[in-house]
Parts: sequence; C-alpha cells; structure tokens
Amino acid sequence: MVNIGTGVVHLLKNMGPRYVAYRVRHELEKKAGVLKRRFPENQPLKTFVPLVQWRADAGTFLFSDRKDIRLKKKPTPQLKQKAAAILEGRLTFFSSLEIDLGKDYDWLTNPDSGFTYDNTRHWSQISDLSSTAGDIKYVWEKSRFSYLHTILRYDYHFEQDSAEWVFAELDSWIRANPINCGPNYRCSQEISLRLFNWSYALHFYRHSPALTEDRWRDYQHYIYWQLHHVYHHIDFSRIAVRNNHAITETSLLCLSAFLFPYIPQTKQWAKEGRRWLEEEISYQIYEDGTFLQNSMNYHRVVVQVLTLVLALTEKNGNPLAGSAYEAAYKSVNFLLQCQQLTTGKLPNLGANDGALFFQFTDSDYNDYRPQLNSLHLLLTGENLYSGTGVWEEDAAWYGIRPQKATRFAVLNQTQGFVSFPVGGYYLIRDNESLSLIRCAKFRNRPSHADNLHLDVWVGEKNLLHDAGSYKYNTSKDLKRYFKGTQSHNTVIVDDLDQMLMGERFIWYHWSEAEDVKLTENDEYYTFEGTIRAFGHLARNVRHTRTVQKKKGANTWLVTDEVKGLPPQHMIKQLWHTAYPEQADLRVLTNEADRTTETGWRSTHYGTKEACTQVAVTTENRHIQTLVQTT
Repeated sequence: MVNIGTGVVHLLKNMGPRYVAYRVRHELEKKAGVLKRRFPENQPLKTFVPLVQWRADAGTFLFSDRKDIRLKKKPTPQLKQKAAAILEGRLTFFSSLEIDLGKDYDWLTNPDSGFTYDNTRHWSQISDLSSTAGDIKYVWEKSRFSYLHTILRYDYHFEQDSAEWVFAELDSWIRANPINCGPNYRCSQEISLRLFNWSYALHFYRHSPALTEDRWRDYQHYIYWQLHHVYHHIDFSRIAVRNNHAITETSLLCLSAFLFPYIPQTKQWAKEGRRWLEEEISYQIYEDGTFLQNSMNYHRVVVQVLTLVLALTEKNGNPLAGSAYEAAYKSVNFLLQCQQLTTGKLPNLGANDGALFFQFTDSDYNDYRPQLNSLHLLLTGENLYSGTGVWEEDAAWYGIRPQKATRFAVLNQTQGFVSFPVGGYYLIRDNESLSLIRCAKFRNRPSHADNLHLDVWVGEKNLLHDAGSYKYNTSKDLKRYFKGTQSHNTVIVDDLDQMLMGERFIWYHWSEAEDVKLTENDEYYTFEGTIRAFGHLARNVRHTRTVQKKKGANTWLVTDEVKGLPPQHMIKQLWHTAYPEQADLRVLTNEADRTTETGWRSTHYGTKEACTQVAVTTENRHIQTLVQTT
C-alpha cells in the first residue's frame, strides 16, 4: 500500500504538476459544490430554429437523408436477427454480451448489479466507482445509442421505417435524464458519443413524419445543454484524463458547427475544439503511429473518431491540418502491421472495454478490418484489403468512396522485423507467424504491466496470448490479474507485478525500456531487450529477454535473465495459452520448477474464460524455454 505522501510524490514524478494541481482543484470544486453551480439543473428551454427550417438547411452532414446513402442493399438474415433483438429490448453490451433490458428500460438501472441510480442527484455527486452500484459502464452502454446504427442499417437494407421507434427511444432517454442529473452526465465522452449517434439518426430520418415539431424542440434543448456541458468541462479530459476521451470530446466540439449549425455558440466552440483536437492528435499519436494508451482497442476508437472527423471536415471544405492526416495514416499502418489478415484480429494488448462507437457492419467485434479499411480508403483512395468482404459497408456510412486523387500510398504488411520503438512494439512476421514483443519506455501512464510480454500467432490462432481486461470495476484480485504482470507472457518476481498498482488506473514505479537490439542472420531473427523494473522491490533491477525466432519454423527460444534482485526473491516465467495441446513449452533450465494451472482470458469486456497458465519458477536468475507448435 502506498501512503498519501508517497503517492503524491509518484504522481508528481510520473503525471506532472499540471495533472496533480488540476485533480486537487477538481476534487475541491466537487466537494464545495462549485461544479453543481457551474452545471445547474433545470436549465431554461433552448430552441433555435423551427423544424421546417432545419429540414431545409440542416448543414452538410455525411449524407442528407436515407436516400443519399450510396450502398448496395444486402438484407442479410444476420442483420434482421440483430435488429429484431434490439426492437424487442435485447441489447448487446460491449459487443459481446446480450442482455434483455425489456422494452421499457429506465436508462438508470445497472443490469449487472441491479442498482438504480438517482436521476435527481447532480452528476458531480455520483461516483463512477462504487462496489454497491457496480460497473457504471453497464448503465452508460445503452445511453451511447450505438445500437441505433443497427436499426438504421436494417431500415436501409430491408427498406423499413423504424423512425417512430428510434425517436421514442430518444424521448424516453430525455424523460429519464434531466439536464446535468444522474449517471449519464457523469462522463463527457459518453455525452459526445450520444450526440454523434443522435446526429446519424436525425439526418437519416430527416424527412420522416415521426420527427415532429415537439420532438425537435426537445432535441434542440438537450443537444445544446449536452454540448454546453462538454465544452465547459473539457479541461477534465484534456488534463486529468488525456486519452481517447479528450480526442472524442474535442472532436465533438470541432464538428459542432457542422453538426448543429443552428446553435450560434458552436462557431466559437468549433474553433477552439479544432485547435484542441489537433493538439491532442499530435500529443497522443506518437511519431511511429503508436498510441499513448498502449491499447489496440482504444487505438481503434481513435481510428473511428478520426474517420468521422476527417470525412465530415473534408465534406464541409475545411479539412484538418496535414499533421492530423499523417497521424491517421501512421495509425492505420501500425495496426495493420499487428493484424492477422484473414480474421482481422489483433493482439489483445492494453486496456479493452469493448468499445465500438459506430457499428456499421455485422463483423465480429475483434475484426478490425472495417474500421481500418474506412480510414485507409479515405487517406489513399483504395481499399486496404483485397477482394470483397463485410468490411466494405463501413466506409459508405461515412460517405467515403474509392477515388483517384490520394494523399498517401497504399499500405501493405511487412515481412521480417517491424519496429515501433516510440510505443515499444517489436514485431517479427515470418511466413504465417507473428511474434510481438513489448519493450516500452512509457511517455504516458501505462495501463497494463506488460513489458517484455511475448504474443505469438500461428495462422489464425493466438497461440500465446495477452489476457485482456475483463472489467474495470471488479474484485481487487481480478483487477490486478488482468491489468498486472501475472496475465502476460513475461517474468514476475515473488508473484509481484513489474510496477506497483495504485488507485484506479494509476501505476507507481513505472517499468522502463533501456536497450533493444535486433539482429538477423540466415537462421534466426533475434530480439534482445532490457527493462528496468520492480522498482518497488529494489533499485536497479534489470530484466533482459532474448527471443530467437527460427526462420521458416514455428520455433522460439526465449531466454530471461534478471539482475539486481536480493537473494531471497524467486523469479517466475509465465505463459498463457488457449491451445495447450499445440503450444509445446520445453524448459531448458536446470533447477526450475514447472507448474500448470488455470488462468483467465477475456476477449470481450465483461466476460472471462479459463485458459492454461504455465509457470516456470526458480531461485536462479536465468530461465530458458523453447516454444514450439505441435
């Protein structure tokens, strides 16, 4: 346990005085009621233009209405089934877990814990981390309105009209969520996603008789005050959080003048939002295309948001700065190099909350092809993947089509070594195998203690995997397992993590890459990396990992050496696989004890399944293991 003084010292060292000062100020403002006064309830009605005027001049969106979408209609049974479930009140949470909310869901009850939030309490008085309430993401999930994309797609492909049902959903949410009250105002990113998805619905059903003057009056009011909330609380995401939340929220502000041109304040909000967004893109996407959150899924979140922003700003003749395009292109390249092409999957590295903001295909959640293809098509004018596939529809909902004029060259996967040293990712792509090794010197706060983790793919199988995230609000043991070193294919000391876990998403004593060497000869690709780690146990502890990948064969020789530990400590090399019959792990070190036990794996947020965990323990400081496929 870290005492308050030590925690503050580590926060100052790792997060900086600006972060610490803002968090202290924010907590004081919350306790003193300043936030409640700044974001008052019972806001006066705000309306701007009558419905007939908006219908005549709604601004330039990605499409003018449902008739303007350029897409061949494919009424698939899968889409029909998904839409039918939603219309009956059965929603898929976190892209994997179907929950029957019923047709009259109150928008306030956590279906996982059964807890119902009080919608008369100000949002600043509601905790987003509570053992009684459970994981607040279960309440936020439907209020994002991402499920509306499935209904829009259903109406388009099956030539149906669900406008009345869609607008009734918005009406129901409005009745249950007074301005600035309840859990659904707790997070500005959730508000931003809600407004993006409302915009899709409003434009798709722009000329529907179900959109009445009374409804339009209410929608304007709620759009304005939610935008107002995001703008006036933007410092929280830009200083205290500074991750994909900041990109999403500044994107909303940047696009606000295009999405809601009838609101006079959006002219200023969009101007500042654009500047902030370009700053966030430059800060969060590193020079090599990796992302500060060290998370594949959150990087895809950014890809989706950037696709929306770049497509809409281009359509309005006011594109972002060239540096934003460069960052987007490098992002696609990084994720592509890590991808297994026939399934579209990537290693399950970093925090993964199941987010998929815009659901424009029937693809599996773990298939990244639709999102990468859309942004690649926008940037290069060509599809990223050959042939035809389910990934193609995604681009049409952004209004993106193949074109001759391009900004960038078409991307392809690279064989052999591929390095992303700024983010700390080193790849070996050899025939049908992919080896990914983490060796990072963190610029920003790490989410998982995963340095020197080795992820191995053979064909479509993730032979040696990262366990994922499971839940952000769960038992202490499970939280530590999934975020900590124990769920990664690397080395731990005395069952302790490489870093010391603090509160929420904070780590102390960050591990740090010091040296990486990549060599190649006729027989092997060889990675050698050294990190400084376990600073909470002793100073100057070094872990060096060498991975020798034999060319043309599914064989990896892994050598770990730990220096600087006091003699009483044990080291343990860990391996995790869902394919124990195919992952042959041979310990080559004498005086090492190998054990096999049950571990956990979470490929989707909120769900976990057992896997095989192999541990090699020794009092020595050297472990060597041969990994082969059988």
